[in-house]
Amino acid sequence: MNRRVYLAAVGTAASAGLAGCSSALSVIESDPCSGGDCHIGMNRTEFLPDSYEVSVGDTVVWKNTSEADHTVTAYDELIPDEAAYFASGGFENQEDAYNAWHGERGGGLGSRETYEHTFEVPGTYEYFCIPHERANMTGEIVVTE
Repeated sequence: MNRRVYLAAVGTAASAGLAGCSSALSVIESDPCSGGDCHIGMNRTEFLPDSYEVSVGDTVVWKNTSEADHTVTAYDELIPDEAAYFASGGFENQEDAYNAWHGERGGGLGSRETYEHTFEVPGTYEYFCIPHERANMTGEIVVTE
């Protein structure tokens, strides 16, 4: 058998097989909460989806759908004035959340762990993941009446 023909055939078959795997992975990663046990998933450096709309009084559930540890941490200055601050770990403000994470990884969500928060005030709430903030792991919740 001609070695070049064989290698070309094997390479094409392998590429086709990998292409199928990568497209399946993309489907899984684009909607990690399709099973209904969460609203927002987390991959290595993204909230999925990164923007989510709810009504006043709704509870949002985040689920760490990756193998990396993550946090859900509101930006103090980027939530409505009357709104309650939220962060995995139950911290009162962004500084406390930072200190807890950098001290003993406080507020961290391990793989498959969840965090939930009920939104009582309309407006836009911006949040982030402390260990992946530099990678721009941010999201927003838009709460309507």
